Amino acid sequence: MTSERTMMSPDTDVAERLAVVRNAIEETGSPDVTIVAVTKGFDRSAMDCAQRLGLTDVGENYAQELLEKVDALHEDTNVHFMGRVQRNKVRKIAEHVDLWHSVARPEILTEIAKRSPGARVLIQVRPHDDETKDGVGPADLEHMLMIAAELEIHIAGLMTIGVLGDPPATKAAFVELDQLCERYDLVERSMGMSGDYRDALAAGATMLRLGSTLFGERPPR
Repeated sequence: MTSERTMMSPDTDVAERLAVVRNAIEETGSPDVTIVAVTKGFDRSAMDCAQRLGLTDVGENYAQELLEKVDALHEDTNVHFMGRVQRNKVRKIAEHVDLWHSVARPEILTEIAKRSPGARVLIQVRPHDDETKDGVGPADLEHMLMIAAELEIHIAGLMTIGVLGDPPATKAAFVELDQLCERYDLVERSMGMSGDYRDALAAGATMLRLGSTLFGERPPR
């Protein structure tokens, strides 16, 4: 009997969905957009499928789930860790992570620097400085950048998450992130998930984090 966690669309369906995303990227005239296949919640078949279709960037949110799948990774596959990582988990996964998303606390920067010197990191910015959301406020961003520089951590860019159920606020958050990247001369703009990636592209996203858009409905955790 197949467990719910293994349920995933066939390769042909994933390929068709991927083509739609790639067409949307081409329409923006910005070919340098990385599609991160978010395989959390699926078993290794999703990761295998992504790699077969030429996606060399995969994303996971949970340390244990990533560790269960590392033997499925190809040598040229980049692992993006997207979840809110705890300090005690950094040590366990540091050797497998190529880019850390969702970093919003100085102590996590310190732990990453300790376990993975020179690591590439994206700082998470909360939309409109809403303190109910994860991430740092724009006013605190410069301080985080200074800490990263002292730790010799490479800040590759910023990331944010849209505002659930509020497309105008989501669009504004994406524009704000783009402006912050311009202000601090940061390249990567990780924004846009399955429900709002077109708005993210319009705002200048360089990374899209896509799960259900590619693989179908994600089984409940």
